[in-house]
Amino acid sequence: MKVLVVEDSPAVQEFLIHVLSSDPEIQVIGSARDGEEALEAVKRQRPDIVTMDIHMPKMNGLEATRRIMETVPTPIVIVSGTSKIHGVEPTFHAIEAGALAFVQRPKGLGHPAYEATAKDFVETVKLMSEVKVVRRWARLRSDKAPAVPSLQTSDPLPAEIRLVAIGASTGGPLVIQTILSRLPKNFSVPIVIVQHMSPGFIEGFAEWLGHSSGFPVRVAAHGEALLPGHAYIAPDGFQMSVERNARIGLRKDELENGLCPSVSYLFRSVAKIYEQKAIGVLLTGMGKDGAAELKLMKEQGAITLVQDKESSVVHGMPGEAILLEASTYVFPPEGIATALASLVKAGSSLAEARKGRL
Repeated sequence: MKVLVVEDSPAVQEFLIHVLSSDPEIQVIGSARDGEEALEAVKRQRPDIVTMDIHMPKMNGLEATRRIMETVPTPIVIVSGTSKIHGVEPTFHAIEAGALAFVQRPKGLGHPAYEATAKDFVETVKLMSEVKVVRRWARLRSDKAPAVPSLQTSDPLPAEIRLVAIGASTGGPLVIQTILSRLPKNFSVPIVIVQHMSPGFIEGFAEWLGHSSGFPVRVAAHGEALLPGHAYIAPDGFQMSVERNARIGLRKDELENGLCPSVSYLFRSVAKIYEQKAIGVLLTGMGKDGAAELKLMKEQGAITLVQDKESSVVHGMPGEAILLEASTYVFPPEGIATALASLVKAGSSLAEARKGRL
């Protein structure tokens, strides 16, 4: 696997090359100190994947990502050295521009977290190198709307929907943004979200997601009331659940599936508390987190939506859900948004009709 390292600091560049070269399957074929050099190197050397810094002279990583995806589409992983809320916003703009994922720069040699962060970095680069990317320019500037599957008109009306629960991992931020941005302004139920992410990025993710989607988004707080038409993202290091009084629970519980927050933890609480009055959504991501618990939600009467393979960056979590027959529907992101709007509206109409008969 051939890697191009893009980083303006010579010391950091050397460090990243050292970390990557520790894996026998990785060959670092070159490096670049700014976006202009990166663009030329990608055209000339055709790497399997690029690790991209954001803050660089001449041409920054965001613009370099745009240019690469418009001319020579190549898998790109953003490597961030900051987790400050305003410092990470360009990272999410790079995801919009076509970067597949972002990862925190490994801690330095001798740091207690070096081994874990270096492993995460290398594994992310290797996994993303296998993703087939497409030319971004045509897709982003096309006036043609994507075809969106619709719900079958013969399907029974759902119960009144009172909660939507979403789980995602690798590739999830842009998919969640796509879904939230397509929901109607009068979307009438709260949304709870677990998105696997490197520590320190959640605050910046919530801010970017709210601004870019136009949907009210915040990082969840313990005991917070779930408000209609608002999205709540699980914070770093806490397992998130929903409580009987329509409030959020956050606990420093053990890892589940090696993760905290875990989609499984959230979905299990939703199945218990909301039963058929919830919709579960499982999106792109590696592993199996949330798949079995999505099936539990379905068994409790909830409607479950799973992202299709074609639109997933990594089809691990949704693929496992499909294998377990945990999905009521399988849609691309645009179809999931349409389904959420339709199901919530239909459930609300059903509730009004029942009130009218009383």
